[in-house]
Amino acid sequence: MNKSFARTVPAVLALALASIGLSATAQTPPPPPAPAPAMAAPAPAPTVTERAKENTREAVDATKSGSKKAYNATKRTAKKAGNATKRTAKKTGNVVENAGHKAADGMRTAGRKIGEKVPGTADYEAAKKP
Repeated sequence: MNKSFARTVPAVLALALASIGLSATAQTPPPPPAPAPAMAAPAPAPTVTERAKENTREAVDATKSGSKKAYNATKRTAKKAGNATKRTAKKTGNVVENAGHKAADGMRTAGRKIGEKVPGTADYEAAKKP
């Protein structure tokens, strides 16, 4: 069995069944006309094209809404991250500044202690007087 045969058999069967159904439909008499309704007929159902257009419109609206929400969320998150970075940088700067002051104070204290032992310095004279 080659490929073309395998493809044509289902098509031929479908056409044969369709022709049987069409001939049976052609032999049945048409239904009697419906009596005139007393009330107005309901609105006709939308066609496939109209439904597709409406679905497309809804999808586009949802996409716009979703992208706007995502943009706003990203904007808020970026702002929060920027503020957190500023706060952290400020704290880090304070820590570094305090460490620098402590180191300088420690160096001055060490210098005074050394100066107290070296004759001829102001610290040596100040340590002698008390």
